[in-house]
Amino acid sequence: MAHVGNGSTAAEDEDCFEDAYDRIPAACQMDLHSAIQETQCALNLVLNDKFSEALELLRPWRRDSMYHALGYSSILVMQATMTFEQRDIQAAMVTIKEALQTCQRFRKRNSVVGSISSLISKQTNLQEEEMHAEICYAECLLQKATLTFVQDENMISFIKGGIKIRTSYQIYKECQNRLNESQDEASDSFRQFEGGVKLGIGSFNLMLSLLPQRILRLLEFIGFSGNRGFGLSQLREGASSHSLRAILCSLTLLFYNTYVSLILGTGEGNLVEAEALLEPYQQKYPKGSIILFYSARIATLRGNFEKARARYEECISSQQEWKQIHHLCYWELMWAHSYQQDWTKAYYYADLLCKESRWSKAIYVYQKAAILSMMSEEEVKKTGEDIVELFRQVEGLKQRLAGKSIPTEKFAVRKSRRYKAANPVPLLIPALEMMYVWNGFTIVGKRGDSTEALLVTIETAEEQLRNDATPSEFHPDDSCLVQMLKGLCLKHLGRLLQAELCFTQVLSSEARIRYDHYLVPFTLYELGLLYKQQGDLAKATTYIENAKTNYKDYSMESRLHFRIHAALNSLKGTPVSTP
Repeated sequence: MAHVGNGSTAAEDEDCFEDAYDRIPAACQMDLHSAIQETQCALNLVLNDKFSEALELLRPWRRDSMYHALGYSSILVMQATMTFEQRDIQAAMVTIKEALQTCQRFRKRNSVVGSISSLISKQTNLQEEEMHAEICYAECLLQKATLTFVQDENMISFIKGGIKIRTSYQIYKECQNRLNESQDEASDSFRQFEGGVKLGIGSFNLMLSLLPQRILRLLEFIGFSGNRGFGLSQLREGASSHSLRAILCSLTLLFYNTYVSLILGTGEGNLVEAEALLEPYQQKYPKGSIILFYSARIATLRGNFEKARARYEECISSQQEWKQIHHLCYWELMWAHSYQQDWTKAYYYADLLCKESRWSKAIYVYQKAAILSMMSEEEVKKTGEDIVELFRQVEGLKQRLAGKSIPTEKFAVRKSRRYKAANPVPLLIPALEMMYVWNGFTIVGKRGDSTEALLVTIETAEEQLRNDATPSEFHPDDSCLVQMLKGLCLKHLGRLLQAELCFTQVLSSEARIRYDHYLVPFTLYELGLLYKQQGDLAKATTYIENAKTNYKDYSMESRLHFRIHAALNSLKGTPVSTP
């Protein structure tokens, strides 16, 4: 391949690399270096919300350049996974298949995974291209696996997706071996290759390390392994590099610290690191919706809900091309208002999600009904909504992903079945229960005023149950839910002995629970964390292990096992995240 034929100087090339949204070179021919540089230009456009322009830049070369193919397919895959529209998924699948074919043309011949150690010598560009083709091919395989899970519901598709992931993992391991053998390489091409390896190996190790031990043992049998510390170090090194994938390493770490560690861990995301990672990109892309979104998310996790809401609203107004980013903001705004019990505004965003987003209609409708349940009769009347009818819709909206029902949807369906009866017994504080499902009490706990206000609402529900003259069959379950949530509020307010009494009250009522069996193992886990906070690590371990080994077949079991895995790691002295 030849170089970009636009007569640009090295200094001009550097301008393109940093400020692609100001000037894009017109490429006549393309070599590896120029392809990486132009893909960086497209990435800059994406980060400045110029999605169509990024696609236009990449489109002409997507069948002749592996990096253009990868960049083009990445944007369409991202769009498809955000919209869940079948036409977007099909368009992305066609593109990713073309991208794999493009990458395959540059790969070493007669090799499924390839032995990378024999691919490169410094003198030959062809071998250099083969090296990059392996990384690009591995990334494309992961994208195709993602689309496979989203597109089809059957188990065959699930297995096919798993095979693609395993092949991708093997390629990354081979590439890492090559990297370890060549520490003296100093070319820009090699640094770009190194960035790709660090992104892949780091992401695989980090995500595999989150898996509960029983799942990980099975995966280790077929060649997977996960080391959290190593994964984080690889991603941090990649984020600090000057490679094309530096921003992708940063975004992976941001996602881990602001979402994964909260939903699948103990809620101890490293916000100091998240802020440091985001800071240079805030300078570079001050109005970029992705950067604004993460800035808002960090503010939420800090308990600064007012700042978070302002940033989410700024993110919404920053671009109109990809409405799906608006939907992410609506979800977060719904919770930001819920944390402060501004149910009218929370309902507004839940209603928008029901009308506009295809991600999970069952969750959105359940969430809207749950929020309405927290409002006064007069407020509900103003909305024109029928709470009972909304709950009855939930079951029919359930979907499947990768051949499996989605756990949170299953939970919503099961809870909404209370409304099937002719005279349903209303759920007591359903919006607060869902807040717990998403680990929201950990976030509200950063704000004493909001936690106190939640405690007042929970104690009002407790009083309502106490004064119930004709307790229903759901009374014991509702009482246990109230005690667990009350215990969480008391824990975050520093009233640890009272919190312990609430948790032990749930455990002593185990035999009376008829439907919400998830409450006992989750309470055991929370009590374990409480003992950890008090410094009694032996007692903490006992209670968390009890939740792990003695309970099964309850709602959101897999979610709790992720959290248990993170908690036990922290108790063993293996930090889940840096303080």
